[in-house]
Amino acid sequence: MSMLDPMGASLALILVLAVFALPIGEAMICGTILYLALAGFDTSIAAETMLQGLFNSYTLLAIPLFILAADIMNVGSLADRLLRFSQALVGRFRGGLGHVNVVSSLIFSGMSGSALADAVGMGRIIINMMTKDGKYTPSYAAAITAASATIGPIIPPSIPMVLYALVSDTSIGYLFAAGMLPGLLMGLVLIVMNAWLARRRAFPVDEAVPMRAIPRITFRAFPALMLPVILLGGIYGGIMTPTEAAAAAAAYALLVSVIFYRSVNFCQFYGALLSSGRSTANIGILIAGSLAFNYVITRENVPDMLAGWLQQFELSQVGFLIVINLLLLVLGCVLEGGAILLIIVPIFIPTVQALGIDPVHFGVVVVVNSMIGLVTPPYGLLLFVVQNITKAPLSSIIRDLMPFLYALLAALAVITFVPDLVLFLPRLLGYQG
Repeated sequence: MSMLDPMGASLALILVLAVFALPIGEAMICGTILYLALAGFDTSIAAETMLQGLFNSYTLLAIPLFILAADIMNVGSLADRLLRFSQALVGRFRGGLGHVNVVSSLIFSGMSGSALADAVGMGRIIINMMTKDGKYTPSYAAAITAASATIGPIIPPSIPMVLYALVSDTSIGYLFAAGMLPGLLMGLVLIVMNAWLARRRAFPVDEAVPMRAIPRITFRAFPALMLPVILLGGIYGGIMTPTEAAAAAAAYALLVSVIFYRSVNFCQFYGALLSSGRSTANIGILIAGSLAFNYVITRENVPDMLAGWLQQFELSQVGFLIVINLLLLVLGCVLEGGAILLIIVPIFIPTVQALGIDPVHFGVVVVVNSMIGLVTPPYGLLLFVVQNITKAPLSSIIRDLMPFLYALLAALAVITFVPDLVLFLPRLLGYQG
């Protein structure tokens, strides 16, 4: 492949720009423009492709709305009340704050749809609680926070599943339903691992919340706990589309924070708007870049070429899923999850269809895989987030993270090889897959 080969030159430019820390979305836009110029096409095709893809996808509106809902919950007191509720449930056991960390992520994930929102919002609070008075080392608190934050985009709502729906033309509602049991399974394996480590390392037994206080704590958290009920009930009851549900989630979070809890003022709300705007812009650039580069991939017929190459090996469904898992786990070490979903996954969609693999099951597998990539060394983004919060050495965080990473990989294996676990709830809701 010569350096003047359009596809080769495009890939080389993207790689070089990414190495020099240019955001991957912008690198893909530059690579696409170079490809079009070398191939003799009008370079304005890149802009046209991005604009059409962004403006013609009503589904994408759900992303900034879910981000806004999460940011409003972070500036309000919803996270504190949900954390107190989780502590009342599981804080009385050995290693209780570790259990609280996981359970609070399970609850908070039903509102934010973002692993980073979970780690930055709820995670910052629980890390301070765990490291107070030296009960847990900062590296252990950071490790379990990063691991539990991966649950956020599995239990609905889920921004990565919206991205997968965009590239695969799969129902967001069924994808959300399919993520419920796998998300609970991930929470369970993390709790079991934390319990085992707590006994092995003799972690303290935290002071139990008195039983008489639990009704009061539940009542104070009840408005926040109702958000996922309203969200999912609206979607599966046919009242709202997922995009409309995202708008309802943001509005409900604001109303509860301002009127019921009275914990958000105008300045905090303005800050949440700015924060969600920045996050949305970052994701928007990534989506725009992937839309442009997908034009290159389609033009070069890469999906069909790859499907033909894989057919030579006569892989079964199980064999293909094993290959995909291994590939995505390796890519997750160096690529951000959104880039994997928008660039890599679409290449395999034709093969998935040819092998008869259920697209909803495949979507959950790749989303779980991309979330595990967020805590996979050396590039795992969540590792740097929690390291910035705790200031613990990254090497210590990685050492404490490894048992939780093994537990998540075990859960991924179950999700991959037991599709009925993933498809149970969607089928109850009428899915025919």
